[in-house]
Amino acid sequence: MVNFRGPRIPVRWNGAPTFKLYGYWDSGSGKICMVGSGIRWLNSVNVVLKLDYPSNSSILTSVVNGTLQSLGVEGALDYFKPVLILGLSSMSYNYTLIDRETENGGFRIYDDMENASLRLGMGNKVCSIIRGTGKVELTYADDCSAVNCTFLGGGIEYVPSWMYLNEIECSDSGKVRYLLGFRNSSYGRGWLHIDPNTTLVAEGAWDGKKKRLGLVACRILDSMKSLSKGWVGDCSIRLSLSIPATFSLRNRSVIVGRIWSNRSVNDSGHFGSMVFRSSGNRNPKLERLKYEYTENEYVRKSCTKKITGKGKRGKYPIGSSSDMRFDMIVKNSKGKLAFGYASPLTVGDKFYEPFPIFDSAAQLNHSHGSVLNVSYVMSLRQNPHFKLGRGVPLTKGIEFSTEGIYDAKTGILCMIGCRHLASPNESLRNDLMDCEISVNAKFPPVSSKDARPVKGTIESIRNKLDPLYFERLQFTSTSIYSVRAKESIWRIDLEITMVLISNTLACVFVGAQLLYVKKHQDVLPFISILMLVFLTLAHMIPLLLNFEALFLENRNRQNVFLGSDGWLEVNEVLVRVITMIAFLLQFRLLQQTWSSRIDESHKNLWVSDMKVLYLSLPLYIGGGLIAWFVHLLERPHGRSLLHVDRMIYQKPSFLGEIKSYAGLVLDGFLLPQIVFNLFCNSRERALAPSYYVGTTFVRLLPHAYDLYRAHSSTLSFDYIYANPGMDYYSTAWDIIICCGGMLLVCLLYLQQRFGGRCFLPKRFRESSSYEKVPVLTTE
Repeated sequence: MVNFRGPRIPVRWNGAPTFKLYGYWDSGSGKICMVGSGIRWLNSVNVVLKLDYPSNSSILTSVVNGTLQSLGVEGALDYFKPVLILGLSSMSYNYTLIDRETENGGFRIYDDMENASLRLGMGNKVCSIIRGTGKVELTYADDCSAVNCTFLGGGIEYVPSWMYLNEIECSDSGKVRYLLGFRNSSYGRGWLHIDPNTTLVAEGAWDGKKKRLGLVACRILDSMKSLSKGWVGDCSIRLSLSIPATFSLRNRSVIVGRIWSNRSVNDSGHFGSMVFRSSGNRNPKLERLKYEYTENEYVRKSCTKKITGKGKRGKYPIGSSSDMRFDMIVKNSKGKLAFGYASPLTVGDKFYEPFPIFDSAAQLNHSHGSVLNVSYVMSLRQNPHFKLGRGVPLTKGIEFSTEGIYDAKTGILCMIGCRHLASPNESLRNDLMDCEISVNAKFPPVSSKDARPVKGTIESIRNKLDPLYFERLQFTSTSIYSVRAKESIWRIDLEITMVLISNTLACVFVGAQLLYVKKHQDVLPFISILMLVFLTLAHMIPLLLNFEALFLENRNRQNVFLGSDGWLEVNEVLVRVITMIAFLLQFRLLQQTWSSRIDESHKNLWVSDMKVLYLSLPLYIGGGLIAWFVHLLERPHGRSLLHVDRMIYQKPSFLGEIKSYAGLVLDGFLLPQIVFNLFCNSRERALAPSYYVGTTFVRLLPHAYDLYRAHSSTLSFDYIYANPGMDYYSTAWDIIICCGGMLLVCLLYLQQRFGGRCFLPKRFRESSSYEKVPVLTTE
């Protein structure tokens, strides 16, 4: 009986149970006994661990069996049923079966893989390649309805389609040990916990002469009854794995190999052979690995007319530049969208490096001419609503392997492509490929200022009645050239600076007005309360709605360029501080104006302000409805997101229209003051010229900048300054708002000089007006 005192106060448990154990190991018998405690469901649990751990192990004797038992009373909160443990030992391991199998020539039947394999030297290089790949796809060479394919035994009800290679040991001498886990899905984490029903234990060795990795695999037996009695046996499974020396359109797997049984065909344990390959379309960065353009002659015949008959001469991306790869949006015939990417695999006879240390692009173009052989990887992410072919939804994503030619003088890319197909029987993954696919793309000129995207098509060249036929797919890139990326960074920096300057100037002009009314306190009552409320809200609302959200949205979209957004965070703090200062100054001006009207003698001024409100409110509401309806009929902002708005455009929301119209109302902030002067017919110089001219300048400056931005570049991932979501920005709106703002400044200047109704006909001017009069006192 083992008594162990656990902690008095339970510790909160937020994950899997964890135990701290102490005990002894008998090196003679290999038995381990340990006791300890841990936390399970917020309760302290005392446990005992017992293991049978072999001191010397081979593939047949490396199994570790044991149990984890609770020391609590059955029925108590800290009690749980015994947990059976199965593991593998790495202590003093001896490779026995692989040496014997190699000596007996057990892998000789597949010596044909030698000529097509890559020589790598020691086995640790192979381990790093396998480690980077993780899993391979199984293809059954025989029909499983006629041949036994259940090489794992009867423990599972499906035929696996994926094999995961989980490394146990990899020595410098080339000897390896692996756990081979089998699934019918490629999703999930690479490392598998040992499931005896779907796991094989394997040992092997790299044969440098034959350029292959031979493996002997064994099943874990008796695991269905009790894990404590599990043992390794039935080592009749063989695997041969190699690294291809050449990639091509139809074969781009880093790892290829075979699985077979060494039993006789009539033996009950015999199963049909299968081949496996890793998911292709990646650059393994292996020396001496080459790419063979197998469809070169066909591609050049079919693409010659397209290259010579289309495209204008100009400066286009060179084959090895980073501009050759791009993210894309793909649209099918039903208008549904899917997202993906396209990236070169090889350019000429070299594997593509998007960011080469030495820029050898010029040498590449001169040595191969303007027309280059290229191979591509085009991948579409899963989207159940996107259908390809005969109404089959894109539930697992798809990759196109393509190769063709690219003309660096016209920017035209013409290729033929292949895609791997799943067998109609989902339990099998037969090696089916559809290679009757045409891919065409047109790159925009690098020197183009309108930042046009890469556009192209993916279409089947099969007959429409063919079951593998699918309708044309159109794709548009969402990436930009590196030159444009640099311009975008410069524009972001400029817009951040403009935001800081505009907010600083707003503080300066409000401060100038406060100094003005300090010297001329008698003009305070003649300032429109409604105008000041608008300007105060303009500074207050961004603070209440957390102005950081604007920058957070931009940061998430711009991190592809900025890498580090520390500078953006610093400016965010500065903008919020300056906005707070502007709000406090504007609120102070509103408070002083309000206080100056407490006197009963200014009652008529309140009446004039109410008239301004009654007139302005229907005007603003009606104008907002008209602007909204007009805006719904227009296309989105001219410099939309990389010109993909036709694919992903959505009508502006009602809240977005309110924000934009609020910006338009603020652009005409002087209108309430002008109407107020009209009603009270005042000629008081209530507003300092520096205030109303300067504030108007701050409101119109974004529109002037937007006009410059429209003519300098159409590229924009998002806007920090002159944001179309906060006002109406387009060439027409910019001109109208700027002219309207200057008109309001001129009207206010005339009112403060000649009277509030100076621009009206004479018959409308004669009315009571407000003038300063001396106060009579009796002594």
